[in-house]
Amino acid sequence: MRSSEPGPVQIVRASESKCIFELDAAALEKILLQDHVKDLNVVVVSVAGAFRKGKSFLLDFMLRYMYNQHSDTWIGGDHEPLIGFKWRGGSERETTGIQVWSDVFVVDKPDGNKVAVLLVDTQGAFDSQSTLKDSATVFALSTMTSSVQVYNLSHNIQEDDLQHLQLFTEYGRLAMEETESKPFQSLMFLIRDWSSPYEYVYGLKGGQAFLQKRLQVKNCQHEELQNVRKHIDSCFSKISCFLLPHPGLKVATNPKFDGRLKDDFKTLLAELMPVLLAPDQLVEKQIGGCKITCRDLVEYFKAYIKIYQGDELPHPKSMLQATAEANNLTAVAGAKDLYSKSMEKVCGGDRPYMAPADLESCHEAFSKDSVKFFRSIKKMGGEEFCQRYQDRLESELKEAYTNFSKHNEGKNIFYAARTPATLFVVMFFTYVLSGVTGFIGLSVIAALANMVLGVALLLLCIWAYVKYSGEFREAGILIDQLAEADILEKLRNKQSDFVQ
Repeated sequence: MRSSEPGPVQIVRASESKCIFELDAAALEKILLQDHVKDLNVVVVSVAGAFRKGKSFLLDFMLRYMYNQHSDTWIGGDHEPLIGFKWRGGSERETTGIQVWSDVFVVDKPDGNKVAVLLVDTQGAFDSQSTLKDSATVFALSTMTSSVQVYNLSHNIQEDDLQHLQLFTEYGRLAMEETESKPFQSLMFLIRDWSSPYEYVYGLKGGQAFLQKRLQVKNCQHEELQNVRKHIDSCFSKISCFLLPHPGLKVATNPKFDGRLKDDFKTLLAELMPVLLAPDQLVEKQIGGCKITCRDLVEYFKAYIKIYQGDELPHPKSMLQATAEANNLTAVAGAKDLYSKSMEKVCGGDRPYMAPADLESCHEAFSKDSVKFFRSIKKMGGEEFCQRYQDRLESELKEAYTNFSKHNEGKNIFYAARTPATLFVVMFFTYVLSGVTGFIGLSVIAALANMVLGVALLLLCIWAYVKYSGEFREAGILIDQLAEADILEKLRNKQSDFVQ
């Protein structure tokens, strides 16, 4: 099943027609269900982060290491071009969806067990052609299926990097079953183009010291900053950091650069790769505390992609959208509260029964005041966005008016007596009917009328007990509903005609 020429294989791609991500199950099965790897525990190393930050470039050095890990010169000569996952310079994105390398590497661990190593490249986040949901979905899928997630950043760990990581990992965590253990395994912050080696030295040692300070939770910090750090710590079993230098200005500005490096960047790469991929450093993929095989990973990919194709998860929101939504919801709540307080003054619990026409007039006046209050508040999101929340407010005011109307109607003494009055009407009608039919010899109808009379009397007694004791409320509700039925209305009308 192995192709003669290894290369990147697209396993997750965006569907142009449905605006969702789809899994190429056949391509994934062709790679992971090969006889020599399908039953081996799998190690999944994935690189994710913002677009145009060199993720594919880094993965190609991983490929060099995996193909030549027993050689001291695995990193290649100074004039050896870099090939593997497709990459290039420039400002436009290269990778889309999720790609894996077609060769699954079999490695002997120091304990004598063989493991399969899968290298994964992901679509960069925050490009001009992807929504926030696209970025969150790709990052979440990558994190959920990888044993080592490399979070590829540039220059520094900024607060928005941590906030985006919090959002993306939460989006992944929501799709997984609740577990007492941390949902994800190993996370490495890879800081590219680190320019402050005088503060923290290049490599793992300097990175760990830098990360410890950056993720430190302090009492003087704002609660939001503390929560971000606590969330990240609660999601990953292991968190590390590695600082890489800039590859050089000539590399960054040369459109024909093909990966040939000569400086300290190569030296640090030679230090980084064993940290991630050396046999004694490999982290086997676990889900629910159990190690999974290549065969298992196929099924997890199929299960996870279905979740992100459905409506089970909320759409992640941009900071502006979330702020505008909260801003408008606050305005809706304030306007609704103004309406409720005004209505309480005219028809609240301690106010007497009010004529329905007068109540409706108050509702219309108070609704206008409420909408006016809503529109007077400065809100974010634009006119069209705010109009949706005004429509929502007006809909909620109508629902509130319905509840106030029912509450007001309950104060009407005739409404309260509706059920016993109905039952009395039934009893009177059946009593008269029984007497008349019995007098003229229709004993069957007379007996039936007496039976209905007895049932009505029993219902009246039950209803009175429910209202007095407060017990068996369901029975009282059923009797009230029966009293409002059309058949009893007709009986009342017939009784009225009979009396006339």
